[in-house]
Amino acid sequence: MPKTLKSKPTRKLKTYQTSLGFYDQAVAAPSMKAALEAWGASSNLFHQGAAKETDDPDIVAATVARPGVVLRRPVGSDGPFTEDAALPTDLAGGEAKLKSKKAKSKKHAAKSAPKPSRKIDDQKARKAAAAFEKEERRREAERWKEEAARAKERARREKAVATAQTALDKARREHEARAEEIEAERVALDERAETEQSRWDKRRMKLEDAVRRARE
Repeated sequence: MPKTLKSKPTRKLKTYQTSLGFYDQAVAAPSMKAALEAWGASSNLFHQGAAKETDDPDIVAATVARPGVVLRRPVGSDGPFTEDAALPTDLAGGEAKLKSKKAKSKKHAAKSAPKPSRKIDDQKARKAAAAFEKEERRREAERWKEEAARAKERARREKAVATAQTALDKARREHEARAEEIEAERVALDERAETEQSRWDKRRMKLEDAVRRARE
């Protein structure tokens, strides 16, 4: 039976950012570990310097609105993060071109837009964290449901195998019993045939002897 899911204390979300493949990726999660799991990373990108926590208000707002969902944008771009980001427009330009574009975009952003100092309202952050926890519980419940379905299917197959094996064993025992009966009957018939042959040999010899005497 699935375990009863217990409510967990709501944790404040933070926004983490990294670059993987052709995309910059960002996610709102309660910890670095949760962010790595959301990205599907096999190593600690934070220790490697490939991931970081960000307080960029645009990125924070986008991720907090979809807690636990990985948002993307083409690597090296300064566009908004979305769930369905397009590939970079020029993949053949090479890493140097992307780095140059990224540096130019940062420089342009620094000149054209002053860095906001505002922070996400606590109430909005708590709401986003609660949504994240709710999604985690939904996913956990779904995992338990799938596990219960697999266990039920496994039990059904095992029962079917056991039923078929029992039928096979029963049929084998019946066959062996009948084969023993037939063998016993064959032995009895052989004994009857030998007895009859012996009786006939004795009588034939007597009759043939009588025929000889009658001819003399």
